[in-house]
Amino acid sequence: MKILSQFSDLAGCVATVGFFDGVHAGHRFLIEELKSIARSENLQSAVFTFAVHPRKVLHSDYQPQLLTTFHEKNFQLGTTGIDACVILDFTEEMAQLSAYEFLQSILYKQYSVRTLLVGHDHRFGHNRTEGFDDYKKYGEAIGMNVIQTNRFSTAQVGHISSSEVRTALKNGDISRANEILTYPYSFRGKVIGGYEMGRKIGFPTANIEPEDNEKLIPAMGVYAVKIVLNHCTYNGMMNIGQRPTMNNGTTMSIEVHIFDFDENIYNQTIEILFFEKIRDEQKFENVDDLIEQLTNDKLKIMEIFKIL
Repeated sequence: MKILSQFSDLAGCVATVGFFDGVHAGHRFLIEELKSIARSENLQSAVFTFAVHPRKVLHSDYQPQLLTTFHEKNFQLGTTGIDACVILDFTEEMAQLSAYEFLQSILYKQYSVRTLLVGHDHRFGHNRTEGFDDYKKYGEAIGMNVIQTNRFSTAQVGHISSSEVRTALKNGDISRANEILTYPYSFRGKVIGGYEMGRKIGFPTANIEPEDNEKLIPAMGVYAVKIVLNHCTYNGMMNIGQRPTMNNGTTMSIEVHIFDFDENIYNQTIEILFFEKIRDEQKFENVDDLIEQLTNDKLKIMEIFKIL
């Protein structure tokens, strides 16, 4: 997949436009249709997206809860088999363009888009006041074929969208989130110093500082996770919460216990892949009760990963 950030003649292409946060099953359905049309027209397939969420450009105080960082999104788009990904610089000036101006001056003139595939509910242009019938009419006027894709859903998941993934993660429903995404949800972070209480009770943990503060962190609780460190993958369990047994107050901590691992990894960056939430965070009467629960948690996660 070619990644283009400057004006480039694609020598004619079939394209779609969107932010594509998560690059989930619905996005992949759209891209498969895009590739099929491109093959039938003997043209390149291209996804047009943005490095920064458009709402953040328009509203400086907007804090997106991203499913994928810019680099993660590019990686996931690369797995779809499209020919090119065009990174548009969304600016206040671009936001003022009408749908017709965007189609003509950017997609058609600058990037040689000959066919545009529009998502079933996607809108663009200033204030997003126009719809597909308008886009179709504008395309005919400038020589661009504008097609609308069908809505994609499955019997198991139903409605598929980035918002649905966010809701699932906020509810701790990792299985649903991963099913919509088609891959395990993850985030990266740096290992920082902590309280070292875990080591004292036989469950040493790495405390994580997320790499990107715009990335969504799942709901508080205990999770079955896999940890990627230096190109190696380990099993483990993660706690997201306030450590109530240790009277940690309202301070949020993210800590992971890596199974069968005892190395100093301070200041290293690791990736956490989520597979299942196994319980809510809870306060125990004493440390012994906490140790017993952590032991049971580990056994349950070993069963989940079939490593008993």
